Amino acid sequence: MTTEQKNYYYYRFLEILPGALVWLTFLIAITLSFISPLAGIYFIIIYDIYFVLRLTYMLIFLIMSWCQYRRASKIDWYEYLKNHQPNWPDYYHIIFLPTAGEPLEVVDTTFSNLAHAKYDQKKMILVLAGEGRYQEHFQKVADQILAKYPNTFYKILVTIHPDDLVGEVKGKGSNLYHAGYEAKKYIDAIGLDYKKIIVSTFDIDTISHPDYFAYLTNRFLSHPNPYRVSFQPMAFYHNNVWESDIITRVVANSTTFWLLTDLARPDRLFTFSSHSMSWQALVDIGFWQNNIVTEDSRIFLQCFLRYDGDYKVEPMHIPVSMNTVYVGNLWRSLKNQYRQMRRWAWGVEHFPYMVWHFHNNKKIPTSKKWIYTWNQTEGVYTWATAPIIVLIMGRLPLWLAEKQNLSSVIAQNTPLMLEALMRFGLIGIFLIAIMSVVILPPLPQKFNKKFYNRIFAYGLMLFQWFIFPVTMIIFGSIPAIDGQTRLMIGKYLGFWVTEKKKID
Repeated sequence: MTTEQKNYYYYRFLEILPGALVWLTFLIAITLSFISPLAGIYFIIIYDIYFVLRLTYMLIFLIMSWCQYRRASKIDWYEYLKNHQPNWPDYYHIIFLPTAGEPLEVVDTTFSNLAHAKYDQKKMILVLAGEGRYQEHFQKVADQILAKYPNTFYKILVTIHPDDLVGEVKGKGSNLYHAGYEAKKYIDAIGLDYKKIIVSTFDIDTISHPDYFAYLTNRFLSHPNPYRVSFQPMAFYHNNVWESDIITRVVANSTTFWLLTDLARPDRLFTFSSHSMSWQALVDIGFWQNNIVTEDSRIFLQCFLRYDGDYKVEPMHIPVSMNTVYVGNLWRSLKNQYRQMRRWAWGVEHFPYMVWHFHNNKKIPTSKKWIYTWNQTEGVYTWATAPIIVLIMGRLPLWLAEKQNLSSVIAQNTPLMLEALMRFGLIGIFLIAIMSVVILPPLPQKFNKKFYNRIFAYGLMLFQWFIFPVTMIIFGSIPAIDGQTRLMIGKYLGFWVTEKKKID
């Protein structure tokens, strides 16, 4: 067998492993339940205890992150920056805004937000990156944006990513790859210092907090080595949250609070969705990968490997907000929600990439390799298995034990144990429900005309969390299993562009 063949089979083994672990877990749970219901009960108890411990520390980290967010939101960061960082005007921001056929209303909302940020817009270079397959539509949108904001920013750079390039996956990563090199040509032409440029990569519907760039600049200038770190803000899905249906709202908010727990644990934090970093690091790694789906988190691994483990992600407790997937039609929105979650779950593609390169890079500390490998493996595994085992499969051995008239203490008391675990889980959901209401944007005027309308709107936002267990399965476990199974059998997922629509 040639070295090339060995490498292929080793990489395929790594691709198969996450999905195989998931299906093996389900197989063990079902088989044990039928062969020995008591053994199945022990298996479920052990798994549920592990899940409760995991939920406990997640709640602790969630509260820690929440408290930091509340403290940060009370500070005027632009004034703080001007008073504490006298050299801040020397630095420029490049903001990449990749598009894929979105309407003018969506694009203009983002540009308007940036135009009104509490920062010097003359220090901003905006890269509006279009796709060649939407060129006619994109050019019209770009022309209107250029006409509306002719002198607002330092520069609006418009790029068009050619279609059907060999070796590329159609999607955000390949668009950004092309836009990155086009931006580099411009930066080199005007002679800006690479080390004095901060990059932010935003989805086209991203609305940043007014103090985002002031906060980011302060963090960058205060960091001992800002060229070896990415900055991850909080991700809220609030732009159209009041108009969205309760299902997409719960799923979107679940993502927000999942990221909040990770923000309190930088040792396991990856970049996700909108994030920021140094231009120098981006140039060093050759920009984004153009042949993958989940480029937003892969960019961290590229830097981590390029600098032999001397790279990390640091949290920013200031939010950016994106749209939920709601587009005005419930059924289409639910299909979009599933596809979005499956695309995010396709982040499992990082596991083989990471382990492969860890094996071949001897300079990265072994402890860091183990930490990131464990975090990645445990994360995708729990995502796929926990809701189904805890909420569905956990009942199977109990039902079979009852059918076989087992009278052991364990069999008799397990329902009470599971009930206690569920009550604990409800406490966590209640805390999240309260937080989700507190961080909501103002109620739109059309919902705010009468007092009982306001009570109903906020009450629904609170009580909608009762469907969370169902959404955990349909829009959590199932798309995660889907993604990991596709990787396992070699049916690779292409990039699906989340439909974006401005809802009036």
